[in-house]
Amino acid sequence: MNPNDLAKLRIDRAAPVLRPRRRWDLLAIATIILITGAAFVWTRLVAPAAVEVVTVATVYPSQNYTLLNATGYVVPQRKAALSSKGTGRLEWLGVLEGSRVKADEVIARLESRDVRATFEQAEAQVNVARANLQQGLAELRDAEANFKRSTDLLSKKFISSAQHDTDTARLDKARAAIASQKAAVTSAEASRRVAEVAVEQTLIRAPFDAIVLTKNANVGDNITPFSAAADSKGAVVTVADMDTLEVEADVAESSIGKITVDQACEVQLDALPEMRLAGVVSRIVPTVDRSKATVLVKVRFVDRDPRVLPDMSAKVAFLTREVKESEKQPVAAVHPGALAERGGKKTVFVVKDDRVRAVEVSTGRTIGELVEVRGVKAGERLVLNPGEKLKDGVAVSVAKK
Repeated sequence: MNPNDLAKLRIDRAAPVLRPRRRWDLLAIATIILITGAAFVWTRLVAPAAVEVVTVATVYPSQNYTLLNATGYVVPQRKAALSSKGTGRLEWLGVLEGSRVKADEVIARLESRDVRATFEQAEAQVNVARANLQQGLAELRDAEANFKRSTDLLSKKFISSAQHDTDTARLDKARAAIASQKAAVTSAEASRRVAEVAVEQTLIRAPFDAIVLTKNANVGDNITPFSAAADSKGAVVTVADMDTLEVEADVAESSIGKITVDQACEVQLDALPEMRLAGVVSRIVPTVDRSKATVLVKVRFVDRDPRVLPDMSAKVAFLTREVKESEKQPVAAVHPGALAERGGKKTVFVVKDDRVRAVEVSTGRTIGELVEVRGVKAGERLVLNPGEKLKDGVAVSVAKK
């Protein structure tokens, strides 16, 4: 073998060894450290802090002395479905839903030509009977005068006893005729009253001051007292006395012992949630509903409002004492965990546009599980359990529950 070929196979240990992979490993480690540091800085200094929030609520001070709550409906205690005692076609209707009517006011009328003709005939009969009575009275006066003359002449023997007897009989007959004619007048007047009642029965009157709730018939409909005939209507309108509105609430029989007559209440209507009306227990119905195990309690309104309507659903809070005038207005209240101390002052952090705003507040009485607070508005969102590091203007994100 050529010595030169062997020389080519010899390893030169003094030559430098190249390690490219070690160089790339160092670069990867540096990149990881840089990313980790950036993430740490973002998390600690830039990323929004996740916070839980609560909402400022509107509460009423009466919640502090609410004994129990119940639900019910507004019901008028004086309500009537108006119809006619007679039968006929509705000729005129003078009211609509919501119309106010006075007691004895005519609100509708049935056709009355037939009964009115009967009334006019009865009126004429009364006039005839009275005319006959006047004629009889004139005859009686003449008979009385003739009898007096006959008596004087008989005492002087100028007429016979037979003639005097005739004059006496005439007087008796005139007196009997008067009695008959008076009875005829009485009978005619009674017939007229019957006819007048028949005419009155074609008129539908309001029984008391009320408001029309529903209109059940229209002009041209046939009206019968009990709606027995085909295609006929019974009640023409339904009216209610709005001054007798009460809330009828169902109270569990296990809690009825806490309710007493004249007990103070507060009524909230679902249709008017911002309003609280003072009430008082007017009576407890002495009957238990077996199917619901409840007792009906009627609550009378002390504060009246024209917006309260029949059949509105209502919530009744039975109170341990009457609501004072200063306690009738709602107040803002928050969860106690939303309050923090900053510089010795009560502070809350309002969340708006993903940032917090430190607001100094003053607190008041405890109402249920909330604390009365002044300085924030109902509906605003506050940070719950704010940490010591939370500052004004810090970016936050609301944690999802």
